[in-house]
Amino acid sequence: MKLSTDMRVNRITDEVWEIPTTEKSGMLVPARIYATPAILQSMDVGVFEQVTNVACLPGIMRYALCMPDGHWGYGFPIGGVAAFDVRTGIISPGGVGYDVNCGMRLIRTDLTQKDVQPSLERLMTELFRRVPAGVGASGFLRLDRSAFEDVMVQGARWCIERGYGWHRDLEAIEEQGCIAGADPSAVSDQSISRGINQLGTLGSGNHYLEVQVVSTDRVFDPEIASAWGITGHDQIVVMVHCGSRGFGHQVASDYLKVFEKAMRRYGISVKDQQLACAPFASVEGQDYFSAMNCAANTAFANRQVITHQIREAFSAVLGRSAEEMGMELVYDVAHNIAKVERYPEGELVVHRKGSTRALGPGSLELPSRYRMTGQPIICGGSMETGSYLLAGTNGAVRDTFASTMHGSGRTMSRAQAKKAIRGEQVQKQMKQRGILVKAVSMSGLAEEAGFAYKNISDVVETVDCAGITKKVAELRPIGNIKG
Repeated sequence: MKLSTDMRVNRITDEVWEIPTTEKSGMLVPARIYATPAILQSMDVGVFEQVTNVACLPGIMRYALCMPDGHWGYGFPIGGVAAFDVRTGIISPGGVGYDVNCGMRLIRTDLTQKDVQPSLERLMTELFRRVPAGVGASGFLRLDRSAFEDVMVQGARWCIERGYGWHRDLEAIEEQGCIAGADPSAVSDQSISRGINQLGTLGSGNHYLEVQVVSTDRVFDPEIASAWGITGHDQIVVMVHCGSRGFGHQVASDYLKVFEKAMRRYGISVKDQQLACAPFASVEGQDYFSAMNCAANTAFANRQVITHQIREAFSAVLGRSAEEMGMELVYDVAHNIAKVERYPEGELVVHRKGSTRALGPGSLELPSRYRMTGQPIICGGSMETGSYLLAGTNGAVRDTFASTMHGSGRTMSRAQAKKAIRGEQVQKQMKQRGILVKAVSMSGLAEEAGFAYKNISDVVETVDCAGITKKVAELRPIGNIKG
């Protein structure tokens, strides 16, 4: 098999490949990539370089991992996972990403496509009006600094206590929408100025709000699906993909500069400056962790306000309350984050960069409603190809620090996609296929064309066959809002 790298890559199973420590000086652990032979062959050389660079970081445990949606990123590959000892290991913004807690949220309904299709154009227009999208978009909430600091600490709960959601929503959010250890004093004034008016907004890039259909023949595990309120029968669901926006971006930028100086102080060298880091137990490491948690909680709050606006839009167009339409939150999970979690080795700082937590059945960290099934995992494909709902497994807990894929993963850069097609063409083609698209930017729409991404079904089959995630249902788009 011809690969883009000259490194030796050993087959462990049909879906697991390992680069031994002998392939790069300084590797402390092997690097493992989850992929079919075809997906592995298609991966760019940057994935192999970056995942082996991660394997050189101090305090890393077991393996540096990359999921099948992996592609070149900043520092870590997107799709990268790595866990570090809390005492001897590091924390790195390059292992979290600029958009801290970029994540996914899924809302189910009792509606069918037949109920929604006649009003779909009006519904998408109303959603586009109520959920601002695009670079620099501002939401309807106007906060002072004190209130925004409360959001950083309280997360989604702050929104719900002010009427932007239902109290039971919290049970269906990772960490109940609030990660402990957030300290606003670790956040710069510039970060606050960039984020203070952005609650309830989508942003740009690959962020979206999508109205989707679940057909009965695309429900792969009816028992789990039913337990989550997914019934099929052309059921309408709504998916949201966004994060902490400019706030998280500034937090990452600030601490990358801090860590570049800190590395010299602590005698740390890295293979790539994009992996700038500090000991997790250091003052700098703890400051970043606190600021990152502020951004993560703000992202949970952002998606909570968007959920409120989605419910309001459906009610305005369809003339029924959100309660009557059964618009319950299925789950909300982070993609870009570092969290302290316990494994057989002890407490570890697990970095997930473009990767999703995947707790299995029986996990006490899950709400009671999910302890029999495992954690819901929401994996977005391209806006043209659909998405998947999956379940976490104990295989993931054992093998990948309870982590799995987060989406389909890019196959070409945004610049390449824009050269290949115009946004107007994408919009027209999608409409012909029954998908209405509302976009702030036509060039941004071109960047997200379906051919710029891997086949989501192939990526999902990989993690399903590897036993680190279980396929539950496929979700087909009929309406999409892009920044």
